[in-house]
Amino acid sequence: MPDHAHFTTFAETAQGLARQLSEAAVDHRAFEQPLPVCELARCRATCCHDGVVLSEEEARMLTSLGGGDGVVTREDGQFGTKTIPAKVGELGEDYPAHFKKTRCVFLDPEHRCHWQLKAVSEGKHPWFYKPISCWLHPVLLAKQDGRALVTIRSREDDETEFASQTPCGRATEGAPPARESLGMELKMLGDLSERDFYGELNAPPGFSSRA
Repeated sequence: MPDHAHFTTFAETAQGLARQLSEAAVDHRAFEQPLPVCELARCRATCCHDGVVLSEEEARMLTSLGGGDGVVTREDGQFGTKTIPAKVGELGEDYPAHFKKTRCVFLDPEHRCHWQLKAVSEGKHPWFYKPISCWLHPVLLAKQDGRALVTIRSREDDETEFASQTPCGRATEGAPPARESLGMELKMLGDLSERDFYGELNAPPGFSSRA
């Protein structure tokens, strides 16, 4: 199992993810969807509008780092980040009408993540303090026939009408395939699991880069 300390402060959560990733299937078809690279100035962190669910470790660590006021217990009993009403001009272009008009409390006035800014200022990996499901979006680990599946939701199979509705998860004609536009996310998954997901998705058929 790789040492996650260089990449994230959430070692326990990362180890659990790495175990699932080691034998996960990869949805090659899903990563052929044309997805645009994130443009924060336009989307204004639309994917952060409803906060994010946190693991117990993530909630504990963010609280210890001074973010306790922004960590809440959600209605379903899970930990999550607090949201606040969005002000005029804080919602992104083409903001989905069915999304709550709120935003994560850890966003600054320029829609940047407080935890990512903190990591960069300390010379750490940009996602060192960022909850894993935050930087992973819109990639997700689903279940298929009892096995983990690394995939991306399309509008047709997005029952929650969330990931596929955000600008970075919305299939857009002319955009690069997701296997390229989500290169940083795929490489981070590889760093955590010692498996080259980026290589698997961008290599010729039959290629395998598992450790």
